[in-house]
Amino acid sequence: MTTTTTHTLTVDAAKAGQRVDLFAGEALGLSRARMKRLFEEGQVRVDGRPAKKGLLVTAGQKVTVTVEEAPREAVPDTDFPLSILHEDAALLFVDKPAGRPSHPLQPGETGTVANALVARYPEVAQASQDPREGGLCHRLDVETSGVLAAARTREAWTAVREAFSNRAVDKRYLALVTGPLADEGEVEVPLRHHPRHPDRVEPAPYGAEDAREALSHFRVLARTGDYSLVEVKILTGVLHQVRAHLAGVGAPLVGDVLYGGREAPELGRFFLHARSLTVPHPVTKEPVKVESPLPQDLVAELSRHGLSWPVAG
Repeated sequence: MTTTTTHTLTVDAAKAGQRVDLFAGEALGLSRARMKRLFEEGQVRVDGRPAKKGLLVTAGQKVTVTVEEAPREAVPDTDFPLSILHEDAALLFVDKPAGRPSHPLQPGETGTVANALVARYPEVAQASQDPREGGLCHRLDVETSGVLAAARTREAWTAVREAFSNRAVDKRYLALVTGPLADEGEVEVPLRHHPRHPDRVEPAPYGAEDAREALSHFRVLARTGDYSLVEVKILTGVLHQVRAHLAGVGAPLVGDVLYGGREAPELGRFFLHARSLTVPHPVTKEPVKVESPLPQDLVAELSRHGLSWPVAG
């Protein structure tokens, strides 16, 4: 059962000149995709009149947004096999398989890591602000495999989320790319959602209001022909950051056709794996490092290009 809520927002002087979709989305914590649907449905009005999302708001205007909100309930899913890499009284680290979403986006949705966590560890539903997130402290793209961290208490969830915000975590990925790439380097390019393609991000123009800071470090572990196996450490957590940053320097991920990568029909996904995650433990404050083994489909893809895992030397 859903409920309908109408939110009324008043534009203050500091927000004058902002696009109405950015203003309302930021104020209500709604995604760009959700805001787009609300505009298409005529659920956003400015001073009582239906608004288009490109409209610039002025001080004193009233913006109303009518939103259908489903009850936030976690649905246990016992059919999803869950691989736990580490667990203690405060934290859980899951080995997420490729092809599985991190958490539900729609009411009643199952088949995600969060659903499986709730089925096995019911307390995680109360750890995160949204029970449907199953205590997850961050997320991975559907086709990305590797380490995901979840909390078992609200205190632990808050502490780990703060550690992510304060860049006190160490996140490392493995990516197979093609194209010329230095042995190591840094990419510091702000990113934003593409205005015409909401399923991807792009480098943000200077001064763009919707720009998000993004910083990645990379080093090449092995090469063969056009292919390079790269370890990427990200200091921020922007959507598609690794994919967009490597594509931006001319080295897109194998299989990532969305960002110009070479097709990988045998693999059936892009080559990206969350290899390791280190977080300060919310109780002991000591670093907890958890690693995920490279999945067999990625090991096989390396072999097809003359590379092996683990990398020698």
